[in-house]
Amino acid sequence: MSTAIALRGITKTYGDQIVLQQLDLEVAAGSVLALLGPNGAGKTTTIGILSTLVAPDSGTATVCGHDVVREPDAVRRVISVTGQSSAVDGVLTGRENLRMMGRLGGLGRRGARARADELLERFSLDEAGDKRVAAYSGGMRRKLDLAISLIGTPPVVFLDEPTTGLDTRSRQSLWDEIRTLADAGTTVLLTTQYLEEADRLADRIAVLEHGAIVADGTAAELKARVGSEVLALLGADDEPMLEVPTDGTLAGLRAALAALPADATGSVALRSPSLDDVFLAVTGSPATRELVDQKG
Repeated sequence: MSTAIALRGITKTYGDQIVLQQLDLEVAAGSVLALLGPNGAGKTTTIGILSTLVAPDSGTATVCGHDVVREPDAVRRVISVTGQSSAVDGVLTGRENLRMMGRLGGLGRRGARARADELLERFSLDEAGDKRVAAYSGGMRRKLDLAISLIGTPPVVFLDEPTTGLDTRSRQSLWDEIRTLADAGTTVLLTTQYLEEADRLADRIAVLEHGAIVADGTAAELKARVGSEVLALLGADDEPMLEVPTDGTLAGLRAALAALPADATGSVALRSPSLDDVFLAVTGSPATRELVDQKG
């Protein structure tokens, strides 16, 4: 499988703050990569560099073989970007927004009309197409944002926290559209704070902390690094008070039980690891991260 996105030794600083440090990352063509990380980890800066909006201090980055510094125009022709905030014009209708962006993207009048109608139907916005966007819900605006980014059917799409602020129904609807996009062969790099989103959508997940990748793999691979089971100490309301990863062996279970406080009360339960466990482990203390790395 060919590589659609590649970063090699990318470094970016703002004054004394190191945002990205020697970042290496690859995304296979036609796949979905989810970039996770706490606030300030460098996710949005990574998207900014790949979309030619931010210049790296050192290193190289390519999109579809085009260097983001030496060939910015070529990069812009093969990408689309949906940011964290809505970029649609609230005064115009959804249809007018799409037609306008189609014309700006080089489509003729007839082509822009046809493409707008096609995208409104695809994103289930056809009934709202002639309403002003100011009257749209948050979920409808995000759908329109994504539809606008697909006006020119780009081979690479960057989605910077595309479902932030959406309700569960709208989020799941947008997930379906992103998965359909990837299944059609588009390469998708998305940043997200929703671990379930990464679990549902991504072929591969990279966890970013302090500007460096601290974990990289499929969801199953990352969960296996934490352990095959998690022992949870439950309180009176069955809410976990303390959780300890274990490898699933009898010796591992004994060690996990021994790690519980001697005066602990309540009950215990075993569950499979989640991406939450991975995130907390690899973005935690250096000692915890070293333990996880040894398991991997």
